[in-house]
Amino acid sequence: MDYGYGLWALVIINSVIFIAFAASFFHPANRRDWKAMGAFSAFIVALFTEMYGFPLTIYLLTGVFGSRFGVDLTHNGGHLWADLIGWKGDPHFSPFHLASYFFIAGGLYLIYKAWKVLWAAAGRRELAVTGPYAYVRHPQYAGFLAVMVGFLLQWPTLPTLVMFPVLVVIYRRLSISEERAVRDTFGPAWDAYAAVTPRFVPSRHRRPLTPPSSPPAAVQDRGAGGSSKTAA
Repeated sequence: MDYGYGLWALVIINSVIFIAFAASFFHPANRRDWKAMGAFSAFIVALFTEMYGFPLTIYLLTGVFGSRFGVDLTHNGGHLWADLIGWKGDPHFSPFHLASYFFIAGGLYLIYKAWKVLWAAAGRRELAVTGPYAYVRHPQYAGFLAVMVGFLLQWPTLPTLVMFPVLVVIYRRLSISEERAVRDTFGPAWDAYAAVTPRFVPSRHRRPLTPPSSPPAAVQDRGAGGSSKTAA
């Protein structure tokens, strides 16, 4: 039987693609940035190692739950949510897998759109408050978290399930640290923006602000994918 594992070339190729994409937007410049980038990279490597290399999670579960939930040591068996709900068709078309496409594609698109707004605001030395930034203060962090949620829906593993809440804590701490730095530069403009704009999860009652005239900038959202929300 072809189990669909031991494909280490696919582990490397997929890991490099996603990490390179993240690095192309993130441009880590200090120890704090490298820590965030390293944590995301570890999540990606752990994910694809189990997806195509060695299925540690499936290996462990087949011994404990294999007979009860029908988990088997095959590539399709890695789509655990489909197995646990008793999905009988192709797991790539299960509700969880289809939802994963939405989160992954949506997260990548959010990162891209946020970067365009960020770059334009940096050129004008303004606070970025339009586009995705009109709805959340850190859309690039939100985008990367959405990508990880998508992968967890598609292919949950014990390492990535443990790593995800750690990454949420890391990104939250980074965002708070960055916000302090931005407030020191923009003062009332930042206060007005932050008062009506959620950090990660958009609100239905959010009213976009008019971009303010701002002094030379500070880092507002290095995020998991931006060089800065304003320019120095």
